[in-house]
Amino acid sequence: MLKQQLNFKLSQKLSPQQIQLMKLIQLPTQAFEQRLKQEMEENPALDSGKEKSEEYEDTFSNENSNEEDYGTEKIDTEINVDEYLSDDEIPSYRLSSNNYSADDEDKNVPYASGTSFHQHLVNQLNTYRFDGEEREIAEFLVGSIDESGYIRRAVSDILDDLAFTQNVYTSEDKIESVLKIVHQLDPAGVGARNLQECLLIQLDRKETTIPIKLASLILEKSFDHFSKKHYDKLLTKFDITEDLLKEAIEEIENLNPKPGGAYAGNNKMIEHVVPDFTIRITEGELELTLNGRNAPELHVSREYNNMLQGYKASKEKSRSQKDAVMFIKQKLDAAKWFIEAVKQRQQTLFLTMSAIMHYQKSYFLSGDERNLKPMILKDIADEIDMDVSTVSRVANSKYVDTPYGTKLIKEFFSESMTNDQGEEVSTREIKKILEITIGEEDKKKPLTDEKLAKILKEKGYPIARRTVAKYREQLDIPVARLRKKI
Repeated sequence: MLKQQLNFKLSQKLSPQQIQLMKLIQLPTQAFEQRLKQEMEENPALDSGKEKSEEYEDTFSNENSNEEDYGTEKIDTEINVDEYLSDDEIPSYRLSSNNYSADDEDKNVPYASGTSFHQHLVNQLNTYRFDGEEREIAEFLVGSIDESGYIRRAVSDILDDLAFTQNVYTSEDKIESVLKIVHQLDPAGVGARNLQECLLIQLDRKETTIPIKLASLILEKSFDHFSKKHYDKLLTKFDITEDLLKEAIEEIENLNPKPGGAYAGNNKMIEHVVPDFTIRITEGELELTLNGRNAPELHVSREYNNMLQGYKASKEKSRSQKDAVMFIKQKLDAAKWFIEAVKQRQQTLFLTMSAIMHYQKSYFLSGDERNLKPMILKDIADEIDMDVSTVSRVANSKYVDTPYGTKLIKEFFSESMTNDQGEEVSTREIKKILEITIGEEDKKKPLTDEKLAKILKEKGYPIARRTVAKYREQLDIPVARLRKKI
């Protein structure tokens, strides 16, 4: 049985303008500039830069004619031309923000040029004598080197690939002999198949001394003991003094475990962080500025205003003119919405960062991470009366230039824990104290997670051993055994 009924319900939907604003807010400075460039390319009614606004006479009556006859055809339009002409009469200071530094100008960033890491290695092959087959093997081996400088494939796999892809039929012994030549390339250690081989190749290039000989012997015969820092077993096995072992270990620690990463001309993208905000301390007070690149001067194109003026002045309006004005109207609406979204983006960014700055005032004045207060997104959202998602968009991708370096804004947010005094403290504060405690430990007898938990408890931070382990891993600090030094 079919029946019809009428239901009322409330629903909340985002308008296209709100969606556009949310997307703009989450963009960092460089991405925002790209988005701005794209919008200006797509919408000819949008223009940037300083331009004198012109006064237009308001003598044209509203064009709200719903019906105009052109022959036998009727055209429906609702165009108020004065509404669009008046847009450009808004003073320029209304369309820009004054909370950014005048010194923030768009500087060109120089990019370094050079050959790739792979090409650097191929160029070196030209200094060696190879027959035709050896040359193909050498180039194939160099092509198998990853960005860290390693060949992470078995010789048998390389043998098969040479046969199937290069039509080169050779032997494993031949590949091994060519690989020894590849090991002579710079940077030292390149082409190694594992860390042990990489370090040994680098030691072979060094001047032969007693510590170097011992270091090579340790890596060759007792790599497992060395990697696990079983120094007592090394002392017993090689019957050496503690001082000599210390010298040998220092030689190994000075080697490069990732020779490919040391090459400055590799193909990795160079990332430049452009701070969205700057915080400075002026006479003991914090001063916040928004990067000028986030606050472009946008206005409606003069040419589009001239088009409207021409339509306004014409006595007889043809269908083609009507169509042109409808197109102009759409572009003007889009330009107006975008300009408004950019203005709201500036206000939202500045308002959010200002609230964060004042919330963490003690940290920004001192630079000591132990002064960071517990702060979650909701704290700032309540402070500025905005949604948590809006604050999240600002915090996740924006950077602030402080007297203590350029920081990602989301790093200032942290959960809270209660100390033995019943006060809420930031987990960042506890991590900083944990980091300092580990830094001050006796490296011959590093503190275990259990001992660290006991020390933190004595300092007024009662946290479990597993929590200490979690914080230690987040700080990228290894376990006690691997922190041991002789």
